[in-house]
Amino acid sequence: MDRLGFALMVGALASLGVSGCATKNYVRTQTAPLADHASTLENEAADNTRNLKDVDNRAQSGIQKAQSSADAANQNAQNASQSAGNAQNAANDAVHRADSLDSVVKGLDNYKQVADVTVNFGFDKSVLTADAKDQLDSFASRLGSASNFILEVTGGCDSTGPKQYNYQLSVRRADAVVQYLAAKYNVAPHRFYLIGIGKDQEVASNSTAQGRLKNRRVEVQMLTNMSSDQQTASSAQGSNGAGAN
Repeated sequence: MDRLGFALMVGALASLGVSGCATKNYVRTQTAPLADHASTLENEAADNTRNLKDVDNRAQSGIQKAQSSADAANQNAQNASQSAGNAQNAANDAVHRADSLDSVVKGLDNYKQVADVTVNFGFDKSVLTADAKDQLDSFASRLGSASNFILEVTGGCDSTGPKQYNYQLSVRRADAVVQYLAAKYNVAPHRFYLIGIGKDQEVASNSTAQGRLKNRRVEVQMLTNMSSDQQTASSAQGSNGAGAN
């Protein structure tokens, strides 16, 4: 082989070696950023998965706390409703209504009226006015010296409005008087006999404003059992007579 042919061969081999190295370097240069980007995306995906799990856990915890609070509030409401119902039942049992008056007071004929008072209310109102309270205070001064008494409390209305609504309003007015006397003067609930008559029994003509005002009233009568008083007096006299002999 002559020198020229040998030189060409060496040059070709050298050219092939240089080209192979260049190709590998190019591939590494191009693929390295892609590999780094893929690794970054993988790390971000892992972080997002952890964040989603954390958010889900916090959401579940918040839902459980909210449910617990709602359950507790519901239980408190049920307890309050039950307590209110028990209190109302006790009040209804203690304060005699009209339908039980005759059955409870067997000897009604033996009761005699010893004091009374009438208080009036504003239109569609069941709240005691200052004047009504003053009148009830004056009436209550008789209660301390009385014995074996009951209070018949009768609520009334004028003719304005539906009959059933007026009946309920008359009961609320009578209730307001009962609550005032019971709270301020410690009158036992069993002494009250409450009657709501609505607009059935008017005391004045409903054709005038003054007449309607008079019908918007609550009448309170203090009744004393005269037979019990007589028995008490007789017992006292008998005791005094026995001591004298």
